[in-house]
Amino acid sequence: MTVVLDLINQLATAMDGDEVWRLATAHFRTRGFAMANYGYTRFRDATAIGNPRDAIYLTTCPPDYAQSYFGDGHYARTPAYRWALEHSGLTTWRWVEEDFRAGRLSRDEAAAVETNLALGIRAGLTISFPDPTPRHKGALGLIADPGLDHDSVDAILSHSRAEIEAVAHVMHLRICQLPLPALRRRLSQRQREALEWVAQGKTMQDIATLMKVSPAMVEKHLRLARQALEVETTSQAVAKATLLNLIFPAMPSAEG
Repeated sequence: MTVVLDLINQLATAMDGDEVWRLATAHFRTRGFAMANYGYTRFRDATAIGNPRDAIYLTTCPPDYAQSYFGDGHYARTPAYRWALEHSGLTTWRWVEEDFRAGRLSRDEAAAVETNLALGIRAGLTISFPDPTPRHKGALGLIADPGLDHDSVDAILSHSRAEIEAVAHVMHLRICQLPLPALRRRLSQRQREALEWVAQGKTMQDIATLMKVSPAMVEKHLRLARQALEVETTSQAVAKATLLNLIFPAMPSAEG
């Protein structure tokens, strides 16, 4: 218990999203889940998770599988993804195989299960995190190590479920508060600075004076920020950058 509490303290005080992911997945590895997939969006819409480019994806899976799972959209065809969109909590994948064998899955879902089975991915669990708003959705998938079946996963959960869930939830909550490097690179330091001044109600001339550049250069920074964030107006850019934790970061950035 002391070890888990120490880990939770480390997760809660970490100032880097990659470090949070490393700490959490190292713990999951000791419980029989070396491969983990995590996704989170603040832009869920009526159909799914919104623009995939606005979501956070983290994985410990091999590069080829990660590219297929996230880059090619394999995750969106899995039964566990559907379950995560519709529920909060934890479920093992026993029901996935049962529904697959019984023909209760859609064609795409069945094909996704067949792909995973061919890769030796059979047992595991999904944790779907509570949504603070209908636009948010986060979920974690833990793939059981080779040789572990559904009964093995049930046995692991019988004595480690509380700690796995606790670590997962603290991991998720901390990642939600931190800008990950992959997202922070979407805006330069000057673009972030310009958006931050706009968010504080400064005029273009005010921002130009504060940044010691011309108003035309301020507008250039804002235009590039709008393009990077794929929005039309500066107000939308401020809102989106705020939701993505890209402005007013917890720690100053050294990026130019």
